[in-house]
Amino acid sequence: MTTINLKDFYPWYTNDEYIEVSEEVANELRASRLYEAAYQRRIVRNKAQYSLDCEDGIEYSACVSEPTPQELLERMELFCHLCVALNSLPETQGRRVDACVILGKSYREVAMAEGVSKTSVQESVQSGLATMRKYLKKVL
Repeated sequence: MTTINLKDFYPWYTNDEYIEVSEEVANELRASRLYEAAYQRRIVRNKAQYSLDCEDGIEYSACVSEPTPQELLERMELFCHLCVALNSLPETQGRRVDACVILGKSYREVAMAEGVSKTSVQESVQSGLATMRKYLKKVL
């Protein structure tokens, strides 16, 4: 039996965690780590040979690593806080913030759909964003 440190093999372990595994498992983990390192070196060395106009995601995968489970949980918590902040707004204000900020509609489009002035929509959205900022500062 061989003792390995899980922190060396899994990026989401932040503290040393030692376990005993069989020789075959230890050898496979080491081989996997070496293969992954060689793969990352190949990506870094060869990324200049790919066209950035291709839009097949090669340059993105070469530059960005996958988020850790902890980062995914933090994003999910932030998303939940944003949803609660948006839902805490009055209905009209929330609908306008959703349309302009999240869906990307212009103030004019929202104003025409609701039959109000563009200035009214703009002030409502700005006020809603300020209220959401205050809420998020309290929570976070």
